[in-house]
Amino acid sequence: MTKQVQDAYIVAASRTPIGKSGRGYFKNTRSDDLLVRAIQSALAQVPNLDPALIEDAVIGCSFPEGEQGMNMARIAVALAGLPHTVGGITVNRFCASGISAIQMAADRIRVGEADLMIAGGAESMSMVPMGGNKPSFNPEIFTKDENVGIAYGMGLTAEKVADQWKVSREDQDAFALASHQKALKAQAAGEFTDEICPVDVIERVPNLLTGEITKNVRTVSLDEGARPDTSLEGLAKLRPVFAAKGSVTAGNSSQTSDGAGALILVSEKILKQFDLKPLARFVSFASRGVPPEIMGIGPIAAIPAALKNGGLSLSDIGWIELNEAFAAQSLAVIRDLGLNPDVVNPMGGAIALGHPLGATGAIRAATVVHALRRHKLKYGMVTMCIGTGQGAAGIFEAL
Repeated sequence: MTKQVQDAYIVAASRTPIGKSGRGYFKNTRSDDLLVRAIQSALAQVPNLDPALIEDAVIGCSFPEGEQGMNMARIAVALAGLPHTVGGITVNRFCASGISAIQMAADRIRVGEADLMIAGGAESMSMVPMGGNKPSFNPEIFTKDENVGIAYGMGLTAEKVADQWKVSREDQDAFALASHQKALKAQAAGEFTDEICPVDVIERVPNLLTGEITKNVRTVSLDEGARPDTSLEGLAKLRPVFAAKGSVTAGNSSQTSDGAGALILVSEKILKQFDLKPLARFVSFASRGVPPEIMGIGPIAAIPAALKNGGLSLSDIGWIELNEAFAAQSLAVIRDLGLNPDVVNPMGGAIALGHPLGATGAIRAATVVHALRRHKLKYGMVTMCIGTGQGAAGIFEAL
């Protein structure tokens, strides 16, 4: 076992607003451009830090192809204006890509191989669809029953979780409504201000008569998905979209989205050298596999492992960001583990705020480290299920 020789601290955390895919804020904005904005914003939180000391950037992305291919991490580092000595690697664990990037960056510091790292995630579901532009499953998946679930659509796996864990349609819709209500309340109270960096969206409109192009700029600073008109009555009218007699609808599922997040991690040496005040310490991480056809239960396996790795119990955790891939799987996880609903997604989750896949882990980590400090809580967790059957969880300690 590798010996842990030092702690890894988060000294800055920033993220873009989350836009609706296909028709929202960032429908024409590349994910690497969003990542550049998040990196620059995070660095601006620690202005006296010498960027030449940054050793690497680890960036998560669920579908690193097309506009977010070509090792987006390295390209974003260069476009952000960092020295060419700063490396970059793009990593993929689907929905846990962002939190896995943080874990990898933290581990480089914890084993003494680095003192200053960038970690984050970025995803444009407007430009690169779920599954990528050319999905191609290995035919061997279909030769054994235990592997067929790898090819299931995410919605079908949610239906299977709802059935096995007896999560009713009414409970799913109530959970979805609460997500919107909590998100809207948090937005109105300015709870996201510390973590969100405003983004200028540029639109160019040609005038066919004059040949001139008008440049329109608008600044966005709030997540786009929360809907004040959401109601139980409205949710109840939505038809199931994954199974004819199912209970999973567009209203009780996460929103496909665009966004990015970035964190700066350092060793104690860098803290002292630049007189930095850390937001949090990275405590522990765990990932575990589960049957692919019920991938939504992944946190049930990952959370206890992350707690054990950190020497903590569930009662120690004062804030949990549980990614709401679907209301069905969120409720199954909450009930199976006995999570306190009051500490789960206090500011809403992906059903209201959106889920830009590989960016979500970094975005929700930014939420946790700022929320812990703001609400004077000690430990927080980011956790999510993962396509093809995994779960992941990362724990942070406020300082």
